[in-house]
Formats: sequence, structure tokens, C-alpha cells
Amino acid sequence: MTRTVEMPLWLLVLLLLFAAVTFASHFLFPSVRWFFRKRLERAVADLNRRLTRPIEPFKLARRHDMIQRLIYDPKVAEAIADYARAKGLPEEVAFETARRFAREIVPRFSAFAYFGLAIRLARAVSRGLYEVRLDAFDSAGLDRIDPKATVVFAINHRSNMDYVLVTWLASERSHLSYAVGEWARRWPLSGLIRMMGAYFIRRRSENPLYRRVLARYVQIATAEGTTQAIFPEGGLSLTGAVGAPRMGLINYIVEGFEPGRGRDVVFVPVALNYDRVLEDRVLVAAGISGERRFRLRWSDVARHVGRHLVQRLFGRFHRFGSAAVGFGQPVSLGAFLSGHEGAPATETEELAHLLMDRVRGAVPVLPVPLVATVLLEADGARREEIVDRAAALADEFAARGAHLHLPGADRREAAEIGLSLLEMRQIVRCDGAACRINPPDRPILQFYANSIAHLRGAPAVLPGGETASAAGETRAT
Repeated sequence: MTRTVEMPLWLLVLLLLFAAVTFASHFLFPSVRWFFRKRLERAVADLNRRLTRPIEPFKLARRHDMIQRLIYDPKVAEAIADYARAKGLPEEVAFETARRFAREIVPRFSAFAYFGLAIRLARAVSRGLYEVRLDAFDSAGLDRIDPKATVVFAINHRSNMDYVLVTWLASERSHLSYAVGEWARRWPLSGLIRMMGAYFIRRRSENPLYRRVLARYVQIATAEGTTQAIFPEGGLSLTGAVGAPRMGLINYIVEGFEPGRGRDVVFVPVALNYDRVLEDRVLVAAGISGERRFRLRWSDVARHVGRHLVQRLFGRFHRFGSAAVGFGQPVSLGAFLSGHEGAPATETEELAHLLMDRVRGAVPVLPVPLVATVLLEADGARREEIVDRAAALADEFAARGAHLHLPGADRREAAEIGLSLLEMRQIVRCDGAACRINPPDRPILQFYANSIAHLRGAPAVLPGGETASAAGETRAT
């Protein structure tokens, strides 16, 4: 036992390495994980005391456990068996396919990444680019919603800034779980988005097994009380108008809801509007082409970011105007279904259209959409006339009960601000006699005017010049 054993140096190093790994995995790492886990639990407990709607235990569960719960769900197991029969596959193969879908969908939520990093970044970006108007948040009646109910924010989709703005908006009240499309699955963005609690969806997938796995994740998260944010339009508006809803996620929530059992679900309509949508030219070009393909290259992004940093550095940057939020009256799913006697498909469709009608009614009126509406009707008018007409139009919106978010001392000053923002972008050129629209930019003005056209009963105008209702326009695209 005490004899000397000779061995090559490389073998000794290898043995010591194996011993170190074994010690770390069996003794050190569990202790370290336990230490940080306890610190995280204390931090989350402190955070939950400040939030109106605390982080649900479901969001704090290990991702592996959430995936296992999802793929062994009875309804998913039934879908696996049906899929295997339909495709002529062994159930083990279909099971692994379901596991792959679950791993793709289920997020890896990090309270530190969300409340420590994402919220600060969202606040800095929002304030850096816009004058943010959040005063309507306190009038949404959220504090009167049953604390045990699951809240689902139903939001119109104007810009990718929507995620940033609403994340900051709700930061003092709750964590939001988003459904995000394929655009966010690229590295390194995908990892950050998973840590923020968002889940990925394939918007155009017709695979029945994938649809069942996604549906059950949404239903389980809703039943566990996870506060969610959804965009019922299913994509960015190409015309600026609030579009008709798609039934996907709303249908999953309604299908999984059991009236009188478990939590109620309360939908909160949220309407966003901007004086400048960052992607406006890309969206308008897609609307003109008729193809929902956004040809935005990384070189273009780098050029715009570089220009922005130079403007910041030399003090020449001006914020893009206002970004505002309006709220519609919340809808209790339990109360809605109790007063509805139609077929399930009809229930979902009526609920979705009710939500989008309330979103439309809450769209904020901002200076640029206001002035854009006037310019399209009075191209070539004198500056004073445009300002006067914009102020009169604001009075008309106010009489109709619209949400006005106009900066300045009065409505004339707000109109001047909107006109100046358009001049700065050279969409409108004003000389001593008149203000004229730059002809190639007329669709850009129409994009902004469409965002509030419904508030005065006017139809949206499509890129080709024809008019259509917001619902018809969205179905066409």
C-alpha cells in the first residue's frame, strides 16, 4: 500500500482534473447553487412585496421541470399518440418531437435579468427616444381587478418599441410574459429574451403537435396566474391602423378556461401610439409591396445607430416626439362567457373583436398623427391655417371622447410641435407661403393619419390609395 507508483505527468494531471471535477460536481457546485438560490429567493420575496402582482411560482420553477410538466401533460400525450398514428411514426419519435417543441417554447426566466437589466434598459431607451406619457396607467382600473385573477394585456402592434415601452410601463406592478415571433430566435437575442420570460411561437406553423404543445403551455401559464402581454393582430401594422385580431392565443386561453373553477382571466385592452415609429418606412414599403417581409439589413441598423450616436455626441439629437399609452375597459372572461350562449368558436371571435374595438377606442391622439391628418386634406395650405385646423380637429376628437396626449400649453402649440417634427424629417417642407408634402413621403403621412382615422369615423387608407375598414385591411394582409 505504501509502494511508490510511477506514471507519466500527463496521466497525473488527468487524474487530478477528474478528481477536481468530481469534487466540484458532488460537493462544491450543489453548495454554491444552494447559496445563490437562497439569495435569489430572498431577493424575489423582497421584490414581490413591492409588486402589485407578485411573480408567480410557475415563473420561478426550473425550466427542466416546466418542460417535463408540459410534455407529460395528458392532452399533450394524447396529441403525441395522434401525431404518431397520422405520420406512421413510433410514439418514442413523436415524443421526442414534442420535447423539442417544448424546449423551443418554454422560457428560462431570470428575475435578475428582467428587473435588474431589462427594466433599466427599457426605461433608458424609452426616455432617450421619446417623451413618454404614462399618466393614463393609473386610470386603467387595474387595482380593482381581483388579485387572484390572471391579467392579459391585449395590445395593438405599432412597433418593436412596443415591447420596450410596455415592459417599463408595467415594471412597478408585475412581470410580463410575451409571445414573440421567429425574428427573436437569433443568437444572442434569443437567450436574453428567454431570460426575460418571453416564449417563442411559430406564427405560421400548421403542425398539430406543435399547436397542441403551444396551446397547453399558454393554458398552464394562464391557469397559474402568469401576467401576459399579447398582440392579437399577430404582427406589426403595415398601414398604421389598428387591425382585426387573429384568434390563436386568445382561442387557446378561452379553450383552457373553466368557468367557476380556478382563476378568472381579465383582458386589459392597451393602445399605443407614436409621433414616430422607428420602422415606419420599412412597414410602409412592405404594405406597398403586399408582402409581409421586412428587408432590414444589419448594415442599415449599424448605420442608423452610428448616426444616432454621432448626433448624441455633438448634441444634435432631438427626441422623436411623444409615445403614449391608452387603456380600454377591462373584460372579465368569466363574465363574458356567462352572458354568451353561442358556439365556442363564436365566443372567441366575439371576444377578440370586442377587445380590439376597445383598443381602437383608447388609441391616444398625438401631434404628428393629428397634423398628418390635416396635411393630407390641406396640402399646400399656409402654416397658420394648418395649425388652426389641427387645433380644431383636436377639439373634435375631444368631443368624441378620444384620449388626447398633446404636449405644450395649448392645442395650437401641440400642432406646431407636430409640424416641426415632420419638417425635421423633411416629410413636409414649409416656406413663407405654404407647407407642402414631399410627394414620395405621402404614404408615410397616411401611415400616421391612419392610426387615429377611426376615432372620427373615417376609414383607413391603404398604400395603393383605396380605403378600407381596419378589419378588412388586416385580413387582406
